[in-house]
Amino acid sequence: MVKEKVVVITGSGAGIGRDFALAFAAAGAKVVVNDVGRAKDSGEFVAEQVVREIQATGGVAVAATDSIAEWDAAHRIIQTAIDAFGRIDCVVNNAGVVRDRIFFKMSLEEWKTAIDVHLNGSFYMARAAAPYFKEQNSGSYVHMTSTSGLIGNIGQANYSAAKMGIVGLSKSIALDMAKYNVRSNCIAPWAWTAMTATIPADTPENIARIEKMKKMDAAKIAPLAIYLASDAAAKVSGQIFGVRANEIYFFNQIRMIRSLHRDGGWTPEAIAEHAMPAFESSFFPNVPSLMLTPWDPI
Repeated sequence: MVKEKVVVITGSGAGIGRDFALAFAAAGAKVVVNDVGRAKDSGEFVAEQVVREIQATGGVAVAATDSIAEWDAAHRIIQTAIDAFGRIDCVVNNAGVVRDRIFFKMSLEEWKTAIDVHLNGSFYMARAAAPYFKEQNSGSYVHMTSTSGLIGNIGQANYSAAKMGIVGLSKSIALDMAKYNVRSNCIAPWAWTAMTATIPADTPENIARIEKMKKMDAAKIAPLAIYLASDAAAKVSGQIFGVRANEIYFFNQIRMIRSLHRDGGWTPEAIAEHAMPAFESSFFPNVPSLMLTPWDPI
């Protein structure tokens, strides 16, 4: 479905991104493997190791080791695709970091690091590819969001804010680029990777969350990413999906669900007396994402 397409995958030296790179290459895509990480034993860039894996099985790939968290570096990553393959068809914004900390103890550095990599990095990469997509009148973006943003999670204010910001970014890209046949969608992945392995096993809730996540294979997410990058997904844009083991989810998006009119307008007292009691039955529970997926991965 993606044969001969040129795909840039950020954070593809390990975890979900590596599985994406291997799967896209196996499906015939030409892959730019982007990652700043290095192997602990040799010091070699992990992106170069993944490229060799792909080439060993007859696939086509090149490495790009710049950081997505910098504007010029993101442009160099996209330029790598242009220089190596002459075009760019899809950007998979997968790279990420976690700096988990309870909100009232979170430092400025922890906040900025998560925002820079997840949200700013996704914008930089998407923006760098946009002129090429516009000129060729085609292209697609696949962004990784998270239920930490879509639903909420404890100790991840930075990560949650960035991941919800990516949803807004994707929606705006989908609207702004629609007339150029460019699509933008989000995937919320459930998977046990080096990044999710940083979740502290310090509460019964986190221990239960970790045990469930260990059952979720990162490779299960790749088929949806490949589909969204393919021409078969030509009518799919501005949407949010999720993958959890063998389950695929489709998420709703924010819409008005109740309204209340008061002739002459509202006062704070009238809001307290009439509006909030009327809306209260429709309030959403303030619970972390794990509470909404209590069943074992299927």
